[in-house]
Amino acid sequence: MKFITKIALLFTLLLLFAACEKENKKDYNLHISGNIKGIKQGKLFIQQLKDTSLVVIDSIIFNGKSSFDSYLTIDSPEMLYFFLDRGQTNSLDNNLVVFAEPGELSLETNLETFYADAVVKGSKNNDLYLNFKKINARFSNQQLGLIEKEINAQKNSNLLQLDSIQKAKEQLLKRKYLYAINFALTQKEYEVSPYIALSEIYDAQIKYLDTIHHSMSPKVAQSKYGKLLTEFIEKRKKEEQQ
Repeated sequence: MKFITKIALLFTLLLLFAACEKENKKDYNLHISGNIKGIKQGKLFIQQLKDTSLVVIDSIIFNGKSSFDSYLTIDSPEMLYFFLDRGQTNSLDNNLVVFAEPGELSLETNLETFYADAVVKGSKNNDLYLNFKKINARFSNQQLGLIEKEINAQKNSNLLQLDSIQKAKEQLLKRKYLYAINFALTQKEYEVSPYIALSEIYDAQIKYLDTIHHSMSPKVAQSKYGKLLTEFIEKRKKEEQQ
């Protein structure tokens, strides 16, 4: 009789635990399902930028199983920072930035090339951001090429070439800024728009930032980055009036 009572009690506790777990998951608005192929042991930290510091909002310990699930709450779409602790020296390939959105998000990657081979699905903002980065990288590569030419011209004291390179650098910078501005205006329905304004062209003329600000949809304007852009523009206007 006691044995049956214990079994019944254990079954009841299991049901309560499952109910609590299910109820707790309802409190979250972002479910991240992931798989890091090849990982046996290690830790994955999911971080959120608060003020100027990265704060860990979830941590996953791997012990033989490569898949994971994370249940989080975010107020609006925002960047989340994934750091993989392999127990080795830190490198760039241990860090991954994802523009997360409330809903279902999946992350597929592998241990050796955690950042390079990461495939993220379920976030339109992340898709748009990756497209932006792809084009923006071309500008950065061209800038590096011009810097190399500038160094060589300085070594050879070629003033004529230096002047030409300087003009090319200025034109390239204008193109880079115009691309970012146009991108932000084109994607005004998405939170990536104010994020690009804040992260890529924060020092652009205030009129361009204002144009992006006024083009944002009401939903985007009330998002984390929409509010930050509003505050940033107001601050810059005050500083420029002094």
